Formats: sequence, C-alpha cells, structure tokens
Amino acid sequence: MAQTRTGIQPIRLSMDLRGNTFVIHPTLLWDDQDVILVDTGLPGQVEVLRAAFQEAAIPWEKLTKIIITHQDMDHIGGLPEIVQEFGDRVQVLAHEVAVPYLAGEVPLVKSKALATPVKVDVVLQDGDVLPFAGGLQVVFTPGHTPDHISLYHIPSKTLISGDALTADNGVLHSFNPAFTPDKETAIQSITKFQALELESAIVYHGGVCTENLQDRLQVIVTASPTVTE
Repeated sequence: MAQTRTGIQPIRLSMDLRGNTFVIHPTLLWDDQDVILVDTGLPGQVEVLRAAFQEAAIPWEKLTKIIITHQDMDHIGGLPEIVQEFGDRVQVLAHEVAVPYLAGEVPLVKSKALATPVKVDVVLQDGDVLPFAGGLQVVFTPGHTPDHISLYHIPSKTLISGDALTADNGVLHSFNPAFTPDKETAIQSITKFQALELESAIVYHGGVCTENLQDRLQVIVTASPTVTE
C-alpha cells in the first residue's frame, strides 16, 4: 500500500495513438477500506494502468471501486476489461445520467456507438459526499457530455475535473471546444468550481495544477462568450 493510510494521487498514462502520443491522467484514491480509480483510459490500457498502480505502491488487486466521470471512450475504454477481471470485487460508480450509456442501451454521444455493457452499481447525484479517502464530493458538471461529473476531494482540497477543464504546463484552461457540444452549459458547470476552496486540480488532459486556480477560473468564465448576465 502507499505510504499514507488515506491519499490521492494522479497517475500518468501514455500510449501511441495513430502515431501520436496520447497522455491522460486518471486519479487514484485510497483509504483503509478502499482503493478507488477515477476513469479507466482507452481500450487496451489496462496493463499500463496495472503498471501505474505498481509504481504508486498500490496493489492492483486491492482495487475496489471505479468512478467514471463521463462516457467518452478515453474514460470508459478500460472499464469492461477491468470489470470482467474483478467481477463482484469491484463496484462501478457513475452519475445517474450515465447509466443507460454505460449499459449499452443508448449510443454514446460522440461516437454514436454502443458501449460494451457495464452495470453501474452505485448511482451518483450532484452534491453526494462519498466516504472515500476522507470525503469525496460529487459535482455534476454537464456540457462536455450530458452525464459529466467532477469530484472534489475534501481533505486535500483537490478538484478532479475530468474534461470540464484542460491544462497546459500547470496552467488551467477551459474545456476543449471541439469536443464539448454544449458550451454554454459547460461554462455554467465551471462556475460551480468557484465555490470550492482549491489547492490543486487534477486535469485529465493536462495533469496537476496548483497555481492561481481561482484566478484562472475567473479568467475562463469571464472570457467565455457564452456567459450571459
């Protein structure tokens, strides 16, 4: 197990995607009872995930829960394989809007394909506080997808933003407009982060940010042409 009894840590996954390096940052959380993985990468990245657990000194076989921030394939790609490996030893958690997408009942918003069906064991709603790693608050942040959630780790004051934000060289930026169909709702979702006391942010596409977080959020919101007074 990792050095502390309760903790949070980003993990960096890198793979070649059609000749380009594709880097993402899922998040690990742990306590005395659970090891939680937030998002699962692309299909075919499970062995990379397993190696990342080993590097973090957290045994892969101790994984108990997977939280999915949203339905995009680079977040759910490894989910069916992990569920098949672990069976009932792992629970899947996702927002209530995500359930039919993950069940393969409704086509995914962007690819229009049906996901390999996975059962959501725990259905999440905005404002839920999960008793993991000292407390993890669910923040419903649609816009990038209709089911998108972010997570706020209360003890460390860390935002796990999913794709609600991007980052570059430690600087927070807005969502990627090319992959965010409902931009107005996405900006409204970002305003929710302004009510949080933030010391760090783990951004799926961009990594960890710690500097001027609220200032950057204000710049992002103010600069958006979709914001209406």
